[in-house]
Parts: sequence; structure tokens; C-alpha cells
Amino acid sequence: MHEIGIVNGILKTVIDTAREAGASRVVSVKLRIGDMCEVVPESLDFVWEVFREDDPLTGESELEVEDVHPRSQCLACGEEFDHDRFHLRCPACGSPQTRLLQGRELDIVSMEVETDDDFQLGT
Repeated sequence: MHEIGIVNGILKTVIDTAREAGASRVVSVKLRIGDMCEVVPESLDFVWEVFREDDPLTGESELEVEDVHPRSQCLACGEEFDHDRFHLRCPACGSPQTRLLQGRELDIVSMEVETDDDFQLGT
């Protein structure tokens, strides 16, 4: 289950960034994950729920995931096309010579944090 390594890496980056920003709590983290990374959403959610509790900054944080579906370009005819993880052949000319344009992303898009200043603004 490579989701453990993914979540560990994401949480390390999120915690380090939140500490540098002086955050008191991480509210949410938004990821962009390509289908070609073969991440199992249920496993990712489970690992997030378990590992986020290891640090008080992330103990109640929510995980949001934006799925990125594969898109390729044919190197023979230039056609751009959407596809699933297994069918990479160009639908226009049938060539197997294609270049993946999107679908392998594994990015932290954003994170929402609270700081002690957030609480003082309301008083």
C-alpha cells in the first residue's frame, strides 16, 4: 500500500509549512492526484484519518482530493485525447507512440490553516 508513503510525505510537508507559517491548526489540505498514480481513494482516506492524529496541528484536518484523468498526445499525428489508465493508443490514427500530458500529478494544491491571530480578530 503506497498510500502510506504518500500520506507520510504529504503530512511532513504540511506540518513543516504550517509550523513555518505560525499556524495553530491545519483545517484542510487539497491534493491533485492523477489516475496514473494508481492511488486507491479509500486507502488514502483511511491512512489520512489514522496518520493525521500523530500531530496536534493536523489532528482534525480534512483531506480534499481533485482527480486528474489521463490525457495524452499522439507523437505520430498530434491528436490530443482523453483515455483511461490502460488505453494509450491514439484513437485517430491507432499509433501506440503517445506522450502523457496529464494524469500523473501528485500535488499539494493548497492548505487552509488557522493561526492564533484568527482567534484574536473575533474578540
